[in-house]
Amino acid sequence: RAGQIDVGIGGGFESMSTHQMHKQPMPDVDWDVMNSCQEAMDCIIPMGMTSENVSKKYGLSRTQLDTFAANSHLKAARAQKLGLFKDEIVPVGDVKSDDGIRANTTVASLAKLRPVFDPENGSTTAGNASQLTDGAAAVLLMTRQEAERRNLPILGIWRSFYVKGCDPKIMGIGPAIAIPPAVEKAGLKISDIDIFEINEAFASQASWCVRELGIPEENVNPNGGAIALGHPLGCTGARQIATLLHQMNRNGKRYGVVSMCIGTGAGAAAVIEVEQRMSAL
Repeated sequence: RAGQIDVGIGGGFESMSTHQMHKQPMPDVDWDVMNSCQEAMDCIIPMGMTSENVSKKYGLSRTQLDTFAANSHLKAARAQKLGLFKDEIVPVGDVKSDDGIRANTTVASLAKLRPVFDPENGSTTAGNASQLTDGAAAVLLMTRQEAERRNLPILGIWRSFYVKGCDPKIMGIGPAIAIPPAVEKAGLKISDIDIFEINEAFASQASWCVRELGIPEENVNPNGGAIALGHPLGCTGARQIATLLHQMNRNGKRYGVVSMCIGTGAGAAAVIEVEQRMSAL
């Protein structure tokens, strides 16, 4: 839209097995200044504690979180069995599929796990939070004229994008505050959206966003989300777009939303359209 480029690639990767978040050094900042500003200190609250804050603020039960997490695994296992991820995955060596999906996950099995961030009163566990996963993803974006000139299939159209801030202490609610203005910017209503890809950083924030927006659960992450597939931080946004576009083209859906929460307090959301005449898969 700025007219500066005709073709661009957006992508990222993350190796969370070798660069775990809790082992990263603290930033080199003036801590006297930081400590003098509570709002600044709120921006460095551990992500797991923001999950606990969401659960406590909105009264989410452990069973609700484990149920959401179990469903993520079940949906992902079904999709993998049907081969629905095949066209969006580029094999790397012998790795041809996601290996974090656990088809036998149940609410009962998840209930056995102990809370990690608040051992006494918490509800966030290793089972109802996104996995520590390695991954990479990329998307190719170009003008319609350029795609047609190159005779490339157009999988979807980028219709709108919106970022909106929120309280860092409950940063996970970001999708619930970013999706409505993104949808409005595209000239649509929430009810017009066929599929939502909302990142499952934690079952707490993802399930609350779904409930707050009044989205039918069957329209959210139909092939599972980060709780089953993992959340390599730099990869997830592009991965969600790939999953969304393939699902929309496969099922003849027109409008989709991809959204994530953002540490330090924000949400981002985009609306993507698949023109029925151009469905390319």
